[in-house]
Amino acid sequence: MACRKYKFMQVDAFTKSKLMGNPCAIIFDSETLNDLEMQKIANEQNLSETCFVRRINKDSFCQYSIKPSFALRFFTPSEEIPLAGHPTIATIFALVHEKEIIFETNIQKIEVWLELTIGLIKVEIEKTNNSHEITSDNIVITMFQKKPEFLKIHDSQQILAAFGLTKDDLYNENTIIQTVSTGTPQLMIHLKNIESLRKAQLNIQLFANLRKTSDFFSPHLFCLQGATDKGHTFARHFVPPGNCEDPFTGSASGAMCAYLYHYNLLPQNQNSFIAEQGHWMNRPGSAQLNVHFQQDTNQLECVSISGTATVVIIGTYFL
Repeated sequence: MACRKYKFMQVDAFTKSKLMGNPCAIIFDSETLNDLEMQKIANEQNLSETCFVRRINKDSFCQYSIKPSFALRFFTPSEEIPLAGHPTIATIFALVHEKEIIFETNIQKIEVWLELTIGLIKVEIEKTNNSHEITSDNIVITMFQKKPEFLKIHDSQQILAAFGLTKDDLYNENTIIQTVSTGTPQLMIHLKNIESLRKAQLNIQLFANLRKTSDFFSPHLFCLQGATDKGHTFARHFVPPGNCEDPFTGSASGAMCAYLYHYNLLPQNQNSFIAEQGHWMNRPGSAQLNVHFQQDTNQLECVSISGTATVVIIGTYFL
C-alpha cells in the first residue's frame, strides 16, 4: 500500500519568540484524512490543539455568500472543537510563511475568510513594514470570532471548590461565573487579583464531574492585572483531557473580552486591551483584544484577537 505524505508545521502563536507562547501543529492538504486519522494525529502530537487545513476549490459549490479560502478543523488529543484561537493565528502565519497566502505589491493588509464547522470567520493579516521577508516582527494576524453567546450561570461555590478557591477569591461578591462562547463555550472565572490566580489548584476529579454535566469546554481563570506592565489582564486555562495548563488560549481570551464588556468591566473602560497568559509556565504569550459593534445599533457584534507567531518545526507525516 502506498504511503501517504502530509506536510506539517509546528508554530508558536501569540509570541515573537520561539519556544514561547502556545504551540500548534498544522497539517496541510488534509482532504484525504478521515476523522479517526485526524484524531489519532492530534493524539500523537499531544498539543492542546492540532489544526487540519483543507483547500477550497474555487469552482466548488459554496453555501456562503462569501467564498472561503481554506477550511480548518481543530482537534485536541481527545476530541474535535468548533473554534480555536491560537491554532487559527498559527495556521494563518504558516500559510503566509509557505506563500499559500501572498501579499501583492504595495498591499499591506489582506482579508481571508475561513470555513469552520460552525461557519465562516474573517481573518485580517497586516504587514507592518515593506520588507519582502515574512517574520513574526512584521506580521500581525487578527481573528474575528463569532458573535458572543452568554450561556449558563454556575453555582460559584461548586465551581471554585474544583480549584481550591472560595468566594473570597472572586473579583467581588457579585461576580458571576458564566459560560461564554465566541465559537467554543468557555467557563469564565473572574478572580480578584494575581494572588488568587496563583493559588488556584485544579482538583481533576471534582472538575471532571462538573464538566460531565455542564455546557463548557474548559475553564478560564483571570484577573484585571497583567503579568507585566504592558498587560491589562492575566489568565490561566486548563484543557481536557488531562486538564493540563494552556500557555495562551485565544478562544477563551475572546470570551473573556466579551464577558468583561457585558459586565462593564473592561480595563480602563476601553474597548481594546492587552491580555497576557503563560508567564508562570515559562511560555509567555500576549494578544490584543478588541470589541466591535454593529454600525446601525451600536450593539456588540463580535470580539477580535490579534497576535503574531513563529515557525519552529517543518516536517512530514508518513501514513
